[in-house]
Amino acid sequence: QVQLVESGGGLVQAGGSLRLSCAASGIIVSINAMYWFRQAPGKQREWVASISSGGSTMYADSVKGRFTISRDNDKNTVYLQMNNLKPEDTAVYYCRGTLQRNNYWGQGTQVTVSS
Repeated sequence: QVQLVESGGGLVQAGGSLRLSCAASGIIVSINAMYWFRQAPGKQREWVASISSGGSTMYADSVKGRFTISRDNDKNTVYLQMNNLKPEDTAVYYCRGTLQRNNYWGQGTQVTVSS
């Protein structure tokens, strides 16, 4: 059974930083693609960043240069370091893992950036 548990969200002022964590079980983050998505109120869920099994990373243009996705294979955890946060980054952030063509989602963690 795959389980993804996000943590690390909170309230931060514009320009601040947060690091989100996604603790995984039932899926090995080092050999499966892992993703971060976010959903702002009234908007569709959007892709933010991804890390491949080989370690390649990709970012949405809106976060490129400010966010960094990484993983700790020993802890089987994926991270999203978010720097220089902006009010438009306010959203619920979700971790997603893909295993055998099935997508698994965490419950999300709220990030609120005040201006």
